[in-house]
Amino acid sequence: MLIDAYTLPEDHVVETDICIVGSGPAGISLAREFIGCNTQVCMLESGGLDADPQIQTLTQASTTGDSRMSLFLSRYRQVGGNSNQWAIKIGNGQMGVRYAPLDAIDFEQRDWLPYSGWPFSRAQLNPYYKRAQAVCKAGVLDYEADCWESKEVRRLPLDRDRFTTTMFQFGPRNVFAQEYRQALAQADNITLYYNATVVELVANEAAKTVTRVRVTNLQGSHFTVAAKVFILAQGGLENARLLLASNQQQTCGLGNQHDLVGRFFMDHPLVGGGMFRPNNPKLFDQMALYDLRQVNQVPVMGKLTPAKALMQQEQLLNVGVLLFPRPSLRQLKAIASFKCLLEELVDGNLPAQIPQQLLKTLQGLDYVVLANYLAAKHKQSLLHGFGRGGWSELANNQRRFKQFQLFYQVEQAPNPSNRVTLSADRDPLGCQKLELHWRWGELDASSIRRTHALLAAELARSGLGELLLEDPTREPQVLTGGVAHHMGTTRMHVDPKQGVVDEQCRVHGIDNLFVAGSSVFPTGGYANPTLTIVALSLRLADHVQQRLHQTQRTVVEVI
Repeated sequence: MLIDAYTLPEDHVVETDICIVGSGPAGISLAREFIGCNTQVCMLESGGLDADPQIQTLTQASTTGDSRMSLFLSRYRQVGGNSNQWAIKIGNGQMGVRYAPLDAIDFEQRDWLPYSGWPFSRAQLNPYYKRAQAVCKAGVLDYEADCWESKEVRRLPLDRDRFTTTMFQFGPRNVFAQEYRQALAQADNITLYYNATVVELVANEAAKTVTRVRVTNLQGSHFTVAAKVFILAQGGLENARLLLASNQQQTCGLGNQHDLVGRFFMDHPLVGGGMFRPNNPKLFDQMALYDLRQVNQVPVMGKLTPAKALMQQEQLLNVGVLLFPRPSLRQLKAIASFKCLLEELVDGNLPAQIPQQLLKTLQGLDYVVLANYLAAKHKQSLLHGFGRGGWSELANNQRRFKQFQLFYQVEQAPNPSNRVTLSADRDPLGCQKLELHWRWGELDASSIRRTHALLAAELARSGLGELLLEDPTREPQVLTGGVAHHMGTTRMHVDPKQGVVDEQCRVHGIDNLFVAGSSVFPTGGYANPTLTIVALSLRLADHVQQRLHQTQRTVVEVI
């Protein structure tokens, strides 16, 4: 059942078994596990069924430190959460998202990486990864290149003890944005309230149990939800904000007795890896494995990753290396200028640099014309990148491309100084806004410098070609401080002095409060977090079901 909270009477009280705060992939994956059960589930979503710019203003936040992606643009309040914004063209007219599990090493304690180590291994999460693949409607749980190669489509012949090829898979946006919303609407035991922003968790006097949540909206009405179990599933930033803002019983915020809530914020910074220039132009027609394309009706794309042995030997952070084909430098500057002009004009802007941009466009007009023809005739991207594949479908790529541009999607070292706090500024509901303190650290920088040098050496050793930075005197540069993969702010650890939640994602010291999503990640690897978010949500659902079953059985036995 879906209910607009604007229609509820003032001071309405909802009583339920489970209250899930948030309706993104984490919250939806949790709720689906209870469809058809005797358990009553209440979901609370700040946004509406459709996009609402006024509600979106509630995500406004500030950032201090190094430059990074806007927090306002990277979080979305609507039923379905950020899945509504997934915009990768995965084929068959569908938009989707990139999936990959974390690697085994990401779960391990690494001597060279402070604060690393999860309470369980990748092997223990594998059954839930397998279930998550089905929930996300991706392919089989196989991200090694062997499953996706063919006689004609092979990986780069690199030393696999140095660098190996692994895969991304892609799944459709509408699974979470539309399909599962409809399934929840039809479930008799699940009620999703939208336009319902949770502003406070209220605990008992001892702050050992959450008794209810206070909910409001932009029309100023209020209601409360009382439940046996509460699960926060609002994302890597809002989970921390709600805990910090719930400070009536504990002035520092619930679960924050050791000043850990909001700390250890991580993202996946995107670093420019320079240009790989093949020795043999024929390689451009042999690189389909690294293009986004359909294999057995599953959208996949290959990437390069350092081998585990190399990471251990060189004490590296994890990284995924993406390769996109590019024309000559002259043509690349031309198409980039043309895209810039086109985007500005579409947005109704007249950039001051029109003469310069136009001149650069004209200097590479041969490629601009070709790119526009291929875009119209064969649905090719003007400049191939993260949002669309398909370049390998055409023949004679060796004629139009001269190099591959490399991007490093990197693991960020967990650092307690990278954190979110409550700002003195308040949003339209009167809640304190978030302030992010973030810096790109020396451990992060030294790791990617070394990785780049090792990859350049391996490409040269293999005879494939040369990897060059645009400015050889500079190290690889951070292009963006993150790609909206917010992680770590309610990190998981068995020791309450080192983590906010335990191995079951329960907030330390609070009996019935759990956290779902990437905020519980102790480390984040380089992989997009959604598949792991869904796997952890399914694991948490199993735990909560077992807990409620045991409680009910105990009550029956007592009676």
